[in-house]
Amino acid sequence: MSAPTVALFTVCLILITALVVAAAAGKLARLDGATYPAACLRAATAFAAVLTLAAAITGALAAALT
Repeated sequence: MSAPTVALFTVCLILITALVVAAAAGKLARLDGATYPAACLRAATAFAAVLTLAAAITGALAAALT
């Protein structure tokens, strides 16, 4: 597999993971009794946290491998 293909698959996997985590966080917030806007805010926060974590891991790996 070429490097751009691996990069594309990795980005897709991270986005799918972030979306699943966000959906789960929103659903758990609603089950906990949160309003729809509060549940959306929790889902957005979880989505951003997953993307931030992925960026931090990528940066650390890039620094370690060079």
